[in-house]
Amino acid sequence: MKHERLKIVSLTANTEMAKEIAHEIDAEILPTEISHFADGEILFTGKKSFRGDNVYIIQSTCPPVTERLMELLLCIDACKRASAKTITCIIPYFGYSRQDRKAKPRQPISAKLVAEMLEVAGADRIVSSDLHASQLSGFFNIPVDDVSPIPLFTSYFMKMKLDDIVCVSPDHGGLVRTSKLAEKLNAPLAIIDKRRPKPNQAEILSMVGDVKDKTCIIADDIVDTAGTLVLAANKLHELGAKKIYAAITHGVLSLDSVKKINESALEKLIITDSIPLPEEKKSDKIEVISLAPLFSKIIVALEEGKSLYETHQQFINDIMKG
Repeated sequence: MKHERLKIVSLTANTEMAKEIAHEIDAEILPTEISHFADGEILFTGKKSFRGDNVYIIQSTCPPVTERLMELLLCIDACKRASAKTITCIIPYFGYSRQDRKAKPRQPISAKLVAEMLEVAGADRIVSSDLHASQLSGFFNIPVDDVSPIPLFTSYFMKMKLDDIVCVSPDHGGLVRTSKLAEKLNAPLAIIDKRRPKPNQAEILSMVGDVKDKTCIIADDIVDTAGTLVLAANKLHELGAKKIYAAITHGVLSLDSVKKINESALEKLIITDSIPLPEEKKSDKIEVISLAPLFSKIIVALEEGKSLYETHQQFINDIMKG
């Protein structure tokens, strides 16, 4: 079914995903131009009318985070001023989501500030995947849909036909996410008791659960410097795990993270394409699965006024069958 008023704007972060979504739902990607002035200022220009359209802007706020965020804000403003009917931001990876509280005195709550900026710019709805903390949706006064990639990870591991699986949460905060994967795979849980003395540094204090001679799947939302992931994988190896996999939604993969992963006890890291994986970060140990089919279903449901919960459940049912 052709949705005449559905238009897609692809900014610089997720161009391949945008093409997949457009193909999946038979929608037009509006021609746009993003240029820079000599002083670094960004200029967004739409090359075709947005008037009366339901515009879906696809842009992760991934590195370079500030530039991606500014592109998104300028695009929203341009669409609003060009009389778009609705503006929905598809943000596969929501940058600044880890700054959701004051960890120390005199620090900002950056995630809240970014939410307010998107609203003030003119966004009508936000769709993201695996927000760092579900309560982030409360920072907005507009609808926020946080879609889970767990069905995609479940399907991936079911096709591998692994045995003696244990799903491992790398800390107490990721227990809900890991529980969902464990439930779908009909597997027990294990929890790593981790402490983080400072940002991007972690230390393991203890392990809850039996992992000896088991196939372990570490589930998390973000792999950044890979310090926590590699520490967890090596600890599981020390405790006698047979094989160790990781299912992590957002592959930030900063600094020498890929080198750490390649030298770790990890068998394979499975991430989504919420953040595009550049050529220099590709590895035999890293596999990428696409979020485009999931976002395509969500966009169509929004256009047709259908329940997003029921759409997500149907997507789960379909992918588990297939």
